[in-house]
Amino acid sequence: MTELLDLETATKVAITFKGLSDGTRLRLLSILLQGETCVSNLAEQTGISQSAVSHQLRTLRNLGFVTNHREGQNIYYKIDDEHIEGLFNLALAHSHHLGNEG
Repeated sequence: MTELLDLETATKVAITFKGLSDGTRLRLLSILLQGETCVSNLAEQTGISQSAVSHQLRTLRNLGFVTNHREGQNIYYKIDDEHIEGLFNLALAHSHHLGNEG
């Protein structure tokens, strides 16, 4: 794309990148890319408190990255946008590229 982005589009893209700019959110997404899971499993796998996991998941949900549903006392999350996996993988490849420079 070589054209200048209009302000509205640029703002939406910036919000998307902001959603991916937190290491904890990226770790949660890496797990959710494997499939649906509940908050307690995410907390256990990451070693982060359930309240902190829930806070980050709320951010991801507000951005439209994930969706959730309740089963009994558990809340399950899954990726809600097929673009997220592509963005995640591109960012991961770019980080590996940066690690190989120098």
